[in-house]
Amino acid sequence: MARTTNRPVVTLKSTAGTGVTYVTRKSRRNDPDRLVLRKYDPVAGEHVDFREQR
Repeated sequence: MARTTNRPVVTLKSTAGTGVTYVTRKSRRNDPDRLVLRKYDPVAGEHVDFREQR
């Protein structure tokens, strides 16, 4: 299956300031704005918001 620009790879960076990142893909049609997901930050030891970094 060919990769398209409709689902680009994005980097999510922790808002806790620990420098932890996650890499995922998103749908531009469903999420045209910056993506924010609540994920686990192992350095902070808790779930925090991760925002899309450009």
